[in-house]
Amino acid sequence: MRSDCLLAVLLYPIAAALAQPPASPSPAGLEAVVSTDMGSFHFEFAPDKAPKHVAQFIKLAREGYYDGSAFHRVVALGIIQGGDPLLKNPKTARNLWGTGGLSLLPGEFSDLKHERGVVSTVRIPDKPDSDGSQFFVCVSPQPPLDGQFSAFGRVTEGMDVVERISQVPVDASGVTEKPVRIPKVTIENKKVQPYLNATPD
Repeated sequence: MRSDCLLAVLLYPIAAALAQPPASPSPAGLEAVVSTDMGSFHFEFAPDKAPKHVAQFIKLAREGYYDGSAFHRVVALGIIQGGDPLLKNPKTARNLWGTGGLSLLPGEFSDLKHERGVVSTVRIPDKPDSDGSQFFVCVSPQPPLDGQFSAFGRVTEGMDVVERISQVPVDASGVTEKPVRIPKVTIENKKVQPYLNATPD
């Protein structure tokens, strides 16, 4: 075999490998960045606890499903709730806020506690298998929700933003006087965390 042919044969596997698109990170290597009128926050996923919910959120976010929606219900320093696609239309009647995007998935209950910063899924009351696209973030621990709702993530950055959102004015039912808009939700690779045990030079 001529040397130039041999070289081509040897280089072909390398070229083929380089031509392949990079493998997509697993959900555990991704995070959501939720941009709002009041700032942004990031949360990581827990695919070992609620794999179907994680996959759904990532898919919907990449499709722009949440872009233009809003946080419409809050409990001061308790929770914030958003992700209803109906709120993408600013003319949606107030009595319909929180009614969209439900009954998409069965529940995935786990031992992940509804602690501060945990992200979980909204469902219809008294219907455990009515989980949908709407989600809520715990500003403070919510033990009564443990095992009742499908928790699928945890805030890693921007809890101060979540807290501020939870304190916007609301009516008697906890619905915000004005929605806190979510211009965009993006899915990004998780930031590399510094090695905390490294010794200084």
